[in-house]
Amino acid sequence: MKHTLTTLIASALLAANAFSADPLPSWNDAAPKQAITSFVEKVTKEGSADFVPVPERIAVFDNDGCLWAEQPMYFQAFFIFDRIRALAPQHPEWKEKEPFASVLKGDVKSALAGGEKALLEMAMATHAGMTGDEFEKIVSDWIATAKHPKTGKLFTEMVYQPMLELLAYLRDNGFKTFIVSGGGIEFMRPWTERVYGVPPEQVVGSSIKTKYEVVDGKPAIIRLPELNFIDDKAGKPVGIYQHIGRRPIFAAGNSDGDFQMLEWTTAGTGPRFAMIIHHDDATREWAYDRDSHIGKLAKGLDEGPKRGWSIVSMKDDWKTVFPE
Repeated sequence: MKHTLTTLIASALLAANAFSADPLPSWNDAAPKQAITSFVEKVTKEGSADFVPVPERIAVFDNDGCLWAEQPMYFQAFFIFDRIRALAPQHPEWKEKEPFASVLKGDVKSALAGGEKALLEMAMATHAGMTGDEFEKIVSDWIATAKHPKTGKLFTEMVYQPMLELLAYLRDNGFKTFIVSGGGIEFMRPWTERVYGVPPEQVVGSSIKTKYEVVDGKPAIIRLPELNFIDDKAGKPVGIYQHIGRRPIFAAGNSDGDFQMLEWTTAGTGPRFAMIIHHDDATREWAYDRDSHIGKLAKGLDEGPKRGWSIVSMKDDWKTVFPE
């Protein structure tokens, strides 16, 4: 009898601990965390007027600046520059041709002075002219060793611990999580499942054109030096529509490039949730918003609160930023 009672007490304690376990331990107990858990509880409670069936529990996340860092420039730009250096021996003309010449001289500022046009030219030169399998291996090899110039950490260690917890929390509650990013779809797909738990088929991003071809008797997807789709700003809802086929009920971003995605998500019927990560922690990460050349956030700060979107202060709402 004594043994049985002890077992029952132990089981009750374990159950109580499991029930009370915090699914978002890296989040301070502030308004954003409370809003997230309240929303999840509301849409997952069967019989509730706000209950959302599992197939409709779609959550979308921007990547750069939302799931991992994006300063001093987008991490894919570091990949592009490294590819230019690696391919330079095959392109002697790059020594005199901009923006490639500036990259080879180590003058990143001048290389990026041409804006999106220059970056696109460099992307086409380094991301095309190979098979999809070859590009996947190049990305996988690079991401396994490439490190951030300031922190010395692998780029995949520059992910946000609170957001990793949020992704897991949503999935534990029947959500399907998607990445919807301005970054290259084929650049992200080789590693997002390992880093975020988001499989490649749940990644939406910008892309270049491809074609099917039989090379040396083997079927292959050939990457062409031509832009196919830009998954940014107004392109994000279009990308979701084309790739996912359901309007999300949960959306997270960090810049005005995500505004239309959050706007479209919250325009749907029934319960909706939108959040913006505000980079205001110069000590643990970076502080930037309205005047930043990367991840500019102005409209979201002004309009978000009026629309009921949660503004997450990295400084005040996160106990930690990067995984320890």
